[in-house]
Amino acid sequence: MTAVALSSAQEDLVGDYRASLRSVGLAGDRPQLWGARSFLSRFGDPTRWCEVPLDVQLACDAKIHHFVSWLLATQRAATSADYLVARRPTLGAVFERHHPQFHSLFVATATALGFSTTTAQRQWAGLSLASAIHGVSPERLTQAELDLARASLIEAARRQGRNRSRELQMIFFGVEATLFHAGVTDELPRRRMPGKASEREAQWARVPDRIRETATRYLDHIALSLARATVHNAEATLREFCHFVAERWPEVVSVADIQRHHVEEYKSWLAQRPGRGDGTLHRHTIRERLNKLRGFFNRLIEWNWEDAPERPLVFTSDLPIKDEPLPRFLDDGTSTKLLRAARQDDDPFVRLCVELLARTGLRKGELLRLTVDAIVQIGSAYWLRVPVGKLHNDRYIPLHPQLKELLDRWLATRPEALRSNLMFVERGRPIPAYRVERAVRKAAGAAGLDPISPHQLRHTLATQAINRGMSIEAIAALLGHKSLTMTQVYARIADRTVADEYFSVSEKVEALYDQPKALPSDAEGGEMSKLRSEMNRRMLGNGYCARPVELDCHFETICESCTFFVTTLEFRPTLEAQRDDAATKGQVGRQKIFDGLLSRLEEEAS
Repeated sequence: MTAVALSSAQEDLVGDYRASLRSVGLAGDRPQLWGARSFLSRFGDPTRWCEVPLDVQLACDAKIHHFVSWLLATQRAATSADYLVARRPTLGAVFERHHPQFHSLFVATATALGFSTTTAQRQWAGLSLASAIHGVSPERLTQAELDLARASLIEAARRQGRNRSRELQMIFFGVEATLFHAGVTDELPRRRMPGKASEREAQWARVPDRIRETATRYLDHIALSLARATVHNAEATLREFCHFVAERWPEVVSVADIQRHHVEEYKSWLAQRPGRGDGTLHRHTIRERLNKLRGFFNRLIEWNWEDAPERPLVFTSDLPIKDEPLPRFLDDGTSTKLLRAARQDDDPFVRLCVELLARTGLRKGELLRLTVDAIVQIGSAYWLRVPVGKLHNDRYIPLHPQLKELLDRWLATRPEALRSNLMFVERGRPIPAYRVERAVRKAAGAAGLDPISPHQLRHTLATQAINRGMSIEAIAALLGHKSLTMTQVYARIADRTVADEYFSVSEKVEALYDQPKALPSDAEGGEMSKLRSEMNRRMLGNGYCARPVELDCHFETICESCTFFVTTLEFRPTLEAQRDDAATKGQVGRQKIFDGLLSRLEEEAS
């Protein structure tokens, strides 16, 4: 190739390149310098490199590509994601030479978060790609630039037939965590579903402009007062309905054009739409979507918007009846097996997660939002402060000493470099919800139990508490319920309460069936029966025992050993049966109590 005279600025650039080569032991390497001169004579200004067609870029000599890598590492040029995916230059090592201090900080932060050195270097390589795309130094990249670079690389890989989406997602997810804890960005890393945003945009693009503008304005308004998840669900419902209407009735161009028959068609379509697995949508899902749609129409009418329907289009009668199943809880034996299995697990998060859910009744989201300062000492006891959550309230929960010890161990292993104040952080990122579910299922599997959900442990604690005499008001405070109506549901499954009522009625029914056809002449009259009934009701301090005589008492002799206990000869068969049962079981103390009661009866009878 004939040599072309370079400008003074280009010669200076070659001189900088020569100095860079000298720093790595390649001083005077003519082939390398040839690559620089060839690039400058062919393309001129380095900033024009990103304008060169991809096929021309890839056809360049390897020495030119080396010079391009140097330009990218020194922020003298930028390039496209297509070039980086197709060429796959080793930019990590080049960027490391030109940014040694930040490279050291980045790798040190990544390893402190728990990433291996190899993973940290892969993250650095991914960060170098993002820096090359935007032409800025790695320590100056913003979160928006990272998002754009990731999307560009994934799309370029897809165009070139390379399935690198998951690989790039994982690399950049780690990059976000490291940059955040290194103080470069101020946004916690979050998981993203690739392609979902583009799918949503494509669906909204097929909706008439007027309808889309009204729906977007509505979503912006409710976002000011409702939780993000609620707004997300509303957006999904409106997008589905508006897309449904746009496909079937092109003449409908505004919300005001929507009529009742459109809603009825949508309702029928929902009932037939496939859901998870082989079935259709659950009626609770249908109810939720119709409810979201009803709120949309009713708010537009209430707010007197111009693009609003003439009248309400969704009514209460449209909503499928909602089931009200009792909470699913674990019996005492099952919950004991679960806790024993969790305590033997090698993963400290499994044990802490199961113990924390079982002993505090926390919701899954509340557990994940606990902060490092959640443990509070009040007097001589420790309490757990639960942050504002589902019901927009916070509360304090008594902390069991064993649970306090587990939490202290967990916090002791927490990296000091973390910028997040969340208690449950792994590799710099908030532990996702599926890890909680996986921990509970793992303990259940080890115990030989069927799959158990985290929320069942909340129901189990409430059921255990109410069955052991804890008041409804105390349980409501423990669980963070705003209304006692939410807590009353556990009273419906309190087996002790149900058993008391059941046996009380059963005794009366059995007495009715056992009545002889003709009463004896000495049968008690009404007043005597009433008096005896009142006497029996006073046998216990806060009520009366309705246990049938055929049933043994679970509490052994707790009543019979009381100084206020009174019995009569009519109970002799029961007392003898209890005495014999104690003798069979070898319960000497219990046998003596019944022997004493029977002796007292004999003395009174004589």
